[in-house]
Amino acid sequence: MTNDLFKVAEDSARSGFFLISGTTLATIILATSAILIGRFLGPELYGQYSLTLTIPSLLFLFADLGIDSGVTKFTSSMRAQGATEGRLKDIIRRGLIIKAIAGITLFAICYAFADEFATLLLQRPELGFYVRLSSISILFQVILANVISGFVGLDKTEYNALATNVQALGKTISQIALVLLGFGVAGAVIGHVAGYFVASIAAAAILYLLLRGKQTVENYKFKEDFNRLIHYGAPLYVSAIIIGFIPLYQSFMLALFATDLDIGNFKASQNFVALLGVLSIPIATALLPAFSKLDSTHSNSTKRFFRLANKYTSVIVVPITLLFIIFSNEMVSIIYGSTYTTAASFLATYSALYLLAGIGYLTVASFFNGMGLTRMTLEINLIKFFTVIVLSPLLTGALNVQGLILAFIIANLAGTFYGSYNARKNFKVSFDTKSITKIYVVSSASSIPPLILGLAQLPGLFYLIIGALIFLLIYITLIPLTRIMSLTEIQMAAQLAQRIRPLTIIAKPVLKYQEKILRAFTTA
Repeated sequence: MTNDLFKVAEDSARSGFFLISGTTLATIILATSAILIGRFLGPELYGQYSLTLTIPSLLFLFADLGIDSGVTKFTSSMRAQGATEGRLKDIIRRGLIIKAIAGITLFAICYAFADEFATLLLQRPELGFYVRLSSISILFQVILANVISGFVGLDKTEYNALATNVQALGKTISQIALVLLGFGVAGAVIGHVAGYFVASIAAAAILYLLLRGKQTVENYKFKEDFNRLIHYGAPLYVSAIIIGFIPLYQSFMLALFATDLDIGNFKASQNFVALLGVLSIPIATALLPAFSKLDSTHSNSTKRFFRLANKYTSVIVVPITLLFIIFSNEMVSIIYGSTYTTAASFLATYSALYLLAGIGYLTVASFFNGMGLTRMTLEINLIKFFTVIVLSPLLTGALNVQGLILAFIIANLAGTFYGSYNARKNFKVSFDTKSITKIYVVSSASSIPPLILGLAQLPGLFYLIIGALIFLLIYITLIPLTRIMSLTEIQMAAQLAQRIRPLTIIAKPVLKYQEKILRAFTTA
């Protein structure tokens, strides 16, 4: 691996680690907050609070404009090209100005028409005050999203993780305090706004300190940067809107074909699938600046990095997905109890979505966005969108909730296949088919002992812990034995891990173990 490629891989590993760790901790904090606030408010008031946030969340979709990805893309590629920090400051600042204008506009719309939204969309006119109160969060969400995109572009994802956790802690502490003081739904909404307010101010202050005093040498006009960001971001903006429509459409399909009991089980399964998103979304986010940097150097490095990125993403995501499938019953019963009778089967089916990692599910979009070809990303998402629109009523009507999930998986399969085909055809990238096939085979083989152990009818939590440990031990043992990773790759991974101290604690003993196995069987 060349020095340039190793540096990009190092930056991606570092970014991915902080994004994943930060998102995981924030998710735990927010999940705890949701449970406590749900208990304190009770089901009726918690339902009002949840409904209140749907309007700002929906409007927030329209505030992105694709600018956040544009800021990440251009700061990454310009840094690789040797642009001054003052120039990077210009891109970030101008992106923030555009997003702030969009945020202020949508905040004003939500605030002015809060009563109408509550009446027409929520069918609850009494929630108008709370919708108006929660509308303030739109502006701070917009600022926070743009600032942390700047952190990713600057390879400062430790601040991304910090901002995410400040938001989660600020929201949790504020909500619990205000609800316990007797402010009810209003207190929960104010706490929600406070979390974004504190995090956006803190993140903006950190970004300002990072770029303070950096003067621009190049004479770029605002209009040029505006056109560049909008041209890049417009397809991503449309993509976000159409993809954001899919959950609403799925809810409509469920309302037509499923019972309330099935819908409740489906929503419970989605909460677990979101944990896979905690792993996959940061990986995709970290790959965007990586491909942006390589696009500014030479195509051979881009092809090699795509091949490696897809392989190592599969090494991580595929086995974890199978763990979710194997232990779906235990996970649901431990968290939700025995009343959610079909949630485990929904979870097992839904988790299969992430088995598409081997054909580029988590890497293809980042590749095209990094290359600046956001129109291709839009085409991929349009295929997903129209496939869902066509198949959902057919399959949901025939198979109920399982049909809805199956339609979603098929749609993502079609979109990913289209993107992978175009990447291979037009950019001559390749997949490490041999290694990826081995990853699926090894992951499946690692599943057999835990499944056999499950026949012993062990207590759920005990079986989950022991079974998962057996699976992981077998998996990390078979990785070097089947030559999925060579000795050079293991040593390279160890070298990367050493530069990320928190990651070293976890990765070092595993990689050392794999290296010993490989050396032993190589010399045998």
